[in-house]
Amino acid sequence: MIFHKEVQPIKGRVVVAMSGGVDSSVAAALLKEEGWEVVGITLRLWDEERPGLPAPSRGCCAWEAVTDARRVAAALAIDHYVINMKEPFRRGVVDYFIREYRGGRTPNPCIACNREIKFSALLQKALELEASHLATGHYARVEYSEARGRYLLKKGLDAWKDQSYMLFELTQEQLRRCLFPLGGLTKKEVRRKAGALGLGVAQKSESQEICFIPDNDYRAFLERCGVETTPGPIVNSAGERLGTHNGIAFYTVGQRRGLGLAASRPLYVLQILPEANTLVVGDRAALERDGLELEAVNLVSISRLEPEQKVAVKIRYRSPEVPAVLILPAGKAETREVRIVFDQPQPAVAPGQAAVFYQDDLLLGGGTIKAALKKERV
Repeated sequence: MIFHKEVQPIKGRVVVAMSGGVDSSVAAALLKEEGWEVVGITLRLWDEERPGLPAPSRGCCAWEAVTDARRVAAALAIDHYVINMKEPFRRGVVDYFIREYRGGRTPNPCIACNREIKFSALLQKALELEASHLATGHYARVEYSEARGRYLLKKGLDAWKDQSYMLFELTQEQLRRCLFPLGGLTKKEVRRKAGALGLGVAQKSESQEICFIPDNDYRAFLERCGVETTPGPIVNSAGERLGTHNGIAFYTVGQRRGLGLAASRPLYVLQILPEANTLVVGDRAALERDGLELEAVNLVSISRLEPEQKVAVKIRYRSPEVPAVLILPAGKAETREVRIVFDQPQPAVAPGQAAVFYQDDLLLGGGTIKAALKKERV
């Protein structure tokens, strides 16, 4: 049994997005200890009864998440609510996921969920509940800079768990309302805190899957969702036909397996050409690109870009940062499109993924990869 020392709220009301995992549970506990009036909200995001689709058994879309979050809220003696956001999740995340793959791009549904659900619909719900802030279990930090007159988004101190990449679309108004209590902690410290509090989720494992695709087979998911595909040619860089693909929606740049090609060496998807319904393949060295074109750019910790500036770039969540130069289009001080040129060519630059740029631990901004730049200096 857990005994609670009553703490008089002194900081106001905060809504915590509780997924039933250890991170959001400890975030709620820490905020209560700090004197906040904590309200936990768990979102029902995916219709587990949708015909033809498997029910998620783990992760934030599973019913288990609601049960675990409810138990944690009871242990912490905080209010807890479950809110149905299945329809906005389907429109803003699942339909986006399907649409991007159908167009030959590689989406990141977690970024879309942050944009459309957590820091939009849920933040609005928090404000309706007269909360001043929304908190999540993300490993990231927010600070206000008097000198810049802006809220800054920084990496979490745990380098392995840092999730700032997933938050690059946050606006200044959203950052003003955000709390990330785990930003200065390591995962080990978070689990230790959960254990000390007697929370049953202290050793709960993390799901590495897309929450609405529990078997992690996105191709089967697309088929079950009725994505129609048209077979087309697989060619090499010289345009010579090597085989036939099953539909561009089932492939991503950098993919090696599942091409169905007989070759003396491993072949990878180099490009997806939606207009021609064609895959271009080649060896691993041919995957390398000099840079990328970035669209839908959002500036976070800075208000403007220099014509050229040195940055460190991540082109996938688990990719290491690489040094690069960010280049504005000529004559444009403000733009939503930029180019990034790597110091050294990088493999598997996939349109649809996010590219996020940093200086040290400061997230400057990011955007969506529009196109890869071939191996030629720009």
